[in-house]
Amino acid sequence: MKEPSIPDPLDRTDQRILRTLQADGRISNADLAQAVNLSPATCHRRTRHLIDTGHIKGFRAEIAPDKVDRGALVMVGVVLDRSTPESFAAFEAAIVTLPFILDCHLVAGDFDYFLKVRVSDIADFRRLHGEKLIALPGVRQTRTFFVMKEVIDNAPLDF
Repeated sequence: MKEPSIPDPLDRTDQRILRTLQADGRISNADLAQAVNLSPATCHRRTRHLIDTGHIKGFRAEIAPDKVDRGALVMVGVVLDRSTPESFAAFEAAIVTLPFILDCHLVAGDFDYFLKVRVSDIADFRRLHGEKLIALPGVRQTRTFFVMKEVIDNAPLDF
């Protein structure tokens, strides 16, 4: 007998699975099944489908930055010297090789990219900025914003 497929777009049960996993990625399948009112086998199948279809990109631990000497959060606006597909591609190919970059977003407005960077302190950022960031292909200007307080960081998606 063929198993019924999970409907797309997501139904309420799939959304409950995603919300529950977003709140606690380490929840056991049995506890997840109970939380969303499914049998463990059905819950496992639906969760596997959500992973296979790319709704769930992965699972990882959220590390406390200050516990690993990365307590300073810096946002950097980057302006490239040209706005061409080639200059964007060169910048993007280089930026993905830098492990201190947490996020890199192509944006509209005064900047071409916004970067989210974690460092130990201002001196650490100054070194990385001078040695790595301004040496990236096509960088004409950067503007740095040191985060004074993280009010909301990595909030769960609201759906």
